[in-house]
Amino acid sequence: MQTSKITLGGGCFWCLEAIFERLNGVTSVVSGYAGGQKENPTYQEVCGGDTGHAEVIQIHFESDCITLEDILDVFWQAHDPTTLNRQGNDIGTQYRSTIMPRDEKQKEIALKSMEKWEGEFGSPIATKIEPINVFYEAEECHQDYFRLNSKAPYCAFSIEPKIKKLKDNNILPSLAPD
Repeated sequence: MQTSKITLGGGCFWCLEAIFERLNGVTSVVSGYAGGQKENPTYQEVCGGDTGHAEVIQIHFESDCITLEDILDVFWQAHDPTTLNRQGNDIGTQYRSTIMPRDEKQKEIALKSMEKWEGEFGSPIATKIEPINVFYEAEECHQDYFRLNSKAPYCAFSIEPKIKKLKDNNILPSLAPD
């Protein structure tokens, strides 16, 4: 079994984690921080916007079960890649849309994917492809957030509608059971 990982950011990590955890072939999703200059940042520091880090998820997947191309197809549809440093009410560089490839092959796949999706939105894609230097795992309270807090207001009003939309539009054809 061939396993790979990719790091993605598209707003609040709770939202992306809830979506990608549901894909068959994804073995784990870890919320964290990457792309900044502060070592071992905390959630409060990242939310302050001064660390340079984005809220991201690190996806571990079985590449013979789901391809990076498939993961990126879901990524483009799971958030608004045309807004710079913003997803809904979440505003700041920590909420930027980013793909952080681990190597040149992943970078090439990401660039081709971006090119494929460029014409699908009413505005130009603002997503940045930036190197992953260090991934810092977020605090335990941020891991599996939606699964553990699905009745919390943010989950009910922000995450649940995204998941429903993706299910209704068959964007997640390999959706694993809840």
